[in-house]
Amino acid sequence: MTNMPHVKRTIVKETVPSQWLPEGERNLRIMLPPGYNEVLSYPVIYCQDGEDFFNFGRIATQAANMIAEGEIEPLIIVGVDVDKKIRTAEYAPDGDRHDSYVRFFAEELVPSIEARLPVRQEPEHILIAGESLGGSVSLHIALRYPAKFCNVLSLSGAYYPASLEILKHAETEMLENIKLYMTIGLQENAFETDRGVFDFVDLNRQARQILESKGVRPEYIERDGKHLWGFWQKDIPGALKWFFPES
Repeated sequence: MTNMPHVKRTIVKETVPSQWLPEGERNLRIMLPPGYNEVLSYPVIYCQDGEDFFNFGRIATQAANMIAEGEIEPLIIVGVDVDKKIRTAEYAPDGDRHDSYVRFFAEELVPSIEARLPVRQEPEHILIAGESLGGSVSLHIALRYPAKFCNVLSLSGAYYPASLEILKHAETEMLENIKLYMTIGLQENAFETDRGVFDFVDLNRQARQILESKGVRPEYIERDGKHLWGFWQKDIPGALKWFFPES
């Protein structure tokens, strides 16, 4: 794809206040698409690890080029920053900040964006995206708020035992509208985390099996790759086209 003038997009940084987060606020970075017009309405992507998605996943650059080429419809991207020191506490379902983060995300962040930007508010026009623990927390948010979220992009999701237990006990009606895109690298079979060494390939296969037993049919991709942004970056275009094809 060529880098022509019409692929120009705008990135703004903002802060959203929070009563749920101890810090009282959270930083965001927001991509407004090429040709942005506030009288129109746009699908929206909310990215965990917002800084990494923009800097290492190059999601804004890739999306802007794809919009300009007519491969996907114009959309808005919201990157939600995270302090790496408390990331596991927020993203892991047994973390001591998890509930607060999930409530912040669904009850403060998303309503704030919907009040200020022309994003579509129907579940089918909203995507929650994340890598590793960001992928699993995205699915947990969708399960907690099934009336609001159904689209989830999980890049090498960290489906630790606590996550698998949640999936096993999830009510079928909580899952019936889930549209899930999962990728995993075949070289992620002995990845060292802050909780020990895990076989992410096996964890993702288990998560897929549980979900399929409850009627979810994820788009599931295994290919060569490691637990790195160099792997995930290449998955973003295919995922965007799957969720937001140009009509």
